Amino acid sequence: MFAPERRTKPEIQKRPGRVLAPVAAVGQVLDPLDLGACTKAFLRTLEGRNASPETIRAYTTSLTQFLGYLAEGYPSGLRADEVQQEDIEEYLTALARRGLSGVTRANRLAAIRELFRFLVRRGLLSASPAFEVSTPKREKRGRVWLRPDEYTKLLSAAGGNLRDFCILQLFLQTGVRVSELCGLNTKDVDIPGKLLRVRAGKGQQARDIPLEKKAIRALKSWLDLRGFVATTDALFPNRYGQRLSERSVRELLTTYREAAGITKRATPHSLRHTFASYKAKAGVPLPMLKDMLGHAKLSTTQIYTHVDQVDAHKVMEGTSL
Repeated sequence: MFAPERRTKPEIQKRPGRVLAPVAAVGQVLDPLDLGACTKAFLRTLEGRNASPETIRAYTTSLTQFLGYLAEGYPSGLRADEVQQEDIEEYLTALARRGLSGVTRANRLAAIRELFRFLVRRGLLSASPAFEVSTPKREKRGRVWLRPDEYTKLLSAAGGNLRDFCILQLFLQTGVRVSELCGLNTKDVDIPGKLLRVRAGKGQQARDIPLEKKAIRALKSWLDLRGFVATTDALFPNRYGQRLSERSVRELLTTYREAAGITKRATPHSLRHTFASYKAKAGVPLPMLKDMLGHAKLSTTQIYTHVDQVDAHKVMEGTSL
């Protein structure tokens, strides 16, 4: 945990509303504005809203780190109504000094805003200290996708490991998100029906993705071996028999990317983008591709597609007047 710039005691005393909350003794009711308790209550409501596990995990991480930052600056504690706009702005500044991207800082701020919006709705606060905090500018990064020769090398590098080869093939042949891949169970694979069932998609939306021959072959080979090495329901267990984590999947992709000599910073999302790009390029209708990718809006699907300069020239030549 990084240490924020500590304020001196006189500076804190000069600011109104900085009365520290008393510590609840055994048998006493906890202060309803205790910041830690308020945060736990907010996170519990996310489960009630049927938020995805990824959303809950992201909010939990963001708010835990924010509370840790405040604890460094105010060791005696802060109540929810004592947090001020400048506390949040200084936190975002500290994250920027650590080199965190604008995207990450914007996501952290989004979690903080939701926390205080929840407290306002509950009538515990009259206004949110995060309301007027400016959102950090999100960097625009070019999407990374792999050429056929690159993803062929990637698959070849993983050819000696049936599980890892199957994982890479599913990314390339179905466009699933890394969280969705890690959540797959063996019952989600329908070989006779040539379908992959994604039960825990983004926004808790389930969908079926048609399986192509390459994906089916990879799944058959892995399932034949998996029956001898796994006891869990997870389609892709780790060496301890537990469900493979997203971090492990990212690490194995990095390993094979480096082994294949690919210099691009390819991630699981890069493989998803590769899938979407080539499907769109091959003429798959965008509404159909939208359903395959599990997008809520067609405009999101359009972002994942592109036409390179070579294709642009072909289009211009083919449509010349």
